[in-house]
Amino acid sequence: MNQGPSESSVSPYHDPSHVDPLKEVYHEAIVDNPERQELLVEGHTALLCIDIQYLDAARGHGVFRDAENSGVPLEAQEYYFDRLERLVLPNVRRLQDAFRARQLEVIHTRIQSLTRDGRDRSKGHRRLGLLAAPGSRDAEFIEMVAPDETRDEIVINKTASGVFSSTNLHYVLNNMGIESLMVVGVYTNECVETTVRDACDLGYLVTVVEDCCATVTPELHEASLATLCDRYARVARLSDVLKTIRTALPSEAAVETANG
Repeated sequence: MNQGPSESSVSPYHDPSHVDPLKEVYHEAIVDNPERQELLVEGHTALLCIDIQYLDAARGHGVFRDAENSGVPLEAQEYYFDRLERLVLPNVRRLQDAFRARQLEVIHTRIQSLTRDGRDRSKGHRRLGLLAAPGSRDAEFIEMVAPDETRDEIVINKTASGVFSSTNLHYVLNNMGIESLMVVGVYTNECVETTVRDACDLGYLVTVVEDCCATVTPELHEASLATLCDRYARVARLSDVLKTIRTALPSEAAVETANG
């Protein structure tokens, strides 16, 4: 099956001056693998939205409740929230809408403990003081990109960076026949990167949508993507991903219009 034009587009995270003896092998297996398009057409691709919640993606909430003492410099916070509000949240919503229009799975992860006092949290989250108790504001999703309850979208709760290592997501995806993932969310260099690496190791074909992800500095964002690109995932921009989806799977509305 022929691939859409974006499947072989050159990623901005390639360094042409870097000599990589495995570049061609990985590019063929990870980026140009024709299974990507086939899995999309056959409905075996899901959108995985990572941790876009009040705990870590809203001004004045969660880890940013006390902005001065959050550990993140105010300048970095301003960059992060500007990117989220101006670019990432609207882009994630556009991608969610594209998946929903084609009856593809949209899955959401969030940091949320099983208990109100968080005694079930991972040691890592306890050390960091991360707690989003059930029913708390911090555990709520940002409204613009929240699960669509009318579509019964799956929500996976976790208390670690990697969703695969700490939940039954792999089991759930296997049950639904999902073999390919498009990944968006925060932070690029933490929960997103950990999840992408694990997903690749488990055999999923992964696409990271670059302008649907964010972290607290552009350097951290770029470094993570450079590491993931063509080794663990295809890194693409939303415009290319949407073009691929529209080419492979016209929406129900588009099909109706074409059929008159």
